[in-house]
Amino acid sequence: MNESADQHHDDAVDRVLRSVEQRAEVTRFDASAAASIQRTDASPATSTDGEQFDRDERAALRRVSGLSTELQDVTEVEYRQLRLENVVLIGVYSQGSLDDAENSLRELSALAETAGARVLDGVLQRRPHPDPSTYLGRGKVEELRHIVAALGADTVVADTELAPSQRRALEDAVKVKVIDRTAVILDIFSQHAKSREGKAQVELAQLEYLLPRLRGWGESMSRQAGGQVGGAGAGMGSRGPGETKIELDRRRIHTRMAKLRRQIVGMKPAREAKRANRKRNAVPSVAIAGYTNAGKSSLLNRITGAGVLVENALFATLDATVRRNTTADGRVYTIADTVGFVRNLPHQLVEAFRSTLEEVGDADLIVHVVDAAHPDPAGQIATVRDVIGEVGARDIPELVVFNKADLVTPEERLVLRGLEPNAVFASARTGEGVDEVLDAIGRMLPDPSVEVDLLVPYDRGEVISNLHESARVLSIEYVGDGTRVRALVSPELAGQLEAFRADAGALA
Repeated sequence: MNESADQHHDDAVDRVLRSVEQRAEVTRFDASAAASIQRTDASPATSTDGEQFDRDERAALRRVSGLSTELQDVTEVEYRQLRLENVVLIGVYSQGSLDDAENSLRELSALAETAGARVLDGVLQRRPHPDPSTYLGRGKVEELRHIVAALGADTVVADTELAPSQRRALEDAVKVKVIDRTAVILDIFSQHAKSREGKAQVELAQLEYLLPRLRGWGESMSRQAGGQVGGAGAGMGSRGPGETKIELDRRRIHTRMAKLRRQIVGMKPAREAKRANRKRNAVPSVAIAGYTNAGKSSLLNRITGAGVLVENALFATLDATVRRNTTADGRVYTIADTVGFVRNLPHQLVEAFRSTLEEVGDADLIVHVVDAAHPDPAGQIATVRDVIGEVGARDIPELVVFNKADLVTPEERLVLRGLEPNAVFASARTGEGVDEVLDAIGRMLPDPSVEVDLLVPYDRGEVISNLHESARVLSIEYVGDGTRVRALVSPELAGQLEAFRADAGALA
């Protein structure tokens, strides 16, 4: 059964970007191009991933073919059904960027599949700029309409963010629903968000995306004409307030967005309290960042046994997860898994998830996880660093980890080493290189630099415990008045321990 499903998917991917032979300026996928999702049977959840309770729920919704009774023309929103669509992908690229365009469309295919759709076909058109009215050229739009009709597709997905006018014109031409890359990513986020804060952030991003794309559907949302402009006897008695229902919807969206922003701000003190507690105890923090599906959650599970959901899909986990770990010399630090990044990440999501991305901005070290088996690792690295810069974390020390090292050859490792000479190769699935990652984290974490000589009374044992966790204890001795400790601590902790500094007179 699994083999037939995999074969079906491979056939669908091979059909992506296939079009009629000799179609001018239209390019089909190359068979050698790699998909964004790894197609391997050797990636099941293992004991290192902990309990994966969400996997069955995530896999519960599957498409049943042949049951639809929907009308062919679904450009009217009233007739659109909640379902898993058959989609056709479209993209535009300029001269000389075919490889990047193919990789981007492969990624869009993986995004559509993660959202629950089935990719049937797709086309890439070469032109200097997308058509301002219909995205594709007029002739290619007609060809796209024939492809959609022949395949029975439900939806067309564009590999960029469409203007509202482009989306409407393209829908009118192809007679099926048209969405863009941003809408697909927002849909995935809405499916995968689990926490209260994550759901609020996703809803806020969706409303920000929807607001400029509202449009009138039928007479109930159309403009009421005044004076004689209505024509056909629509003069006196037709003077009305202008926009009615669409303006009401805009007002409701603005009200809901304001409420969501207040909720997200209200959740901030709890996060800041936890973060302040870690800072007060001088506990260093590590943030795992990286491209989506690079293996961040798998690496966190391998290191800490966190039990975070692991799935071979894009944006499988969205909510930040913080776990505690210890260096080889006994220092305690926290390690946080964050939301993954993707090229052309919608700015609505960057703004909505800014509170989650604060974990990256406040970290002492960023572990940048890169998919070593991806066809464009350099593009992934650049994308992640751009987003890291947007949240003000560009100056934080960075450890690059090439994950999935078991899927690359020695020759490919040399190429990757050229990209990042100080990177560490690891495999969260096999455990290769994980010890090297932990050693590198221990070396790069801020080291206590202030030496203190303390005399701690016996009834203040929590101070000694804190020193063992967040400092480097050089020596310890039990004397009559208390515990004599020499340790290396951070400047912040040194100020908090001023009251326990050993007095030469008292110790004499």
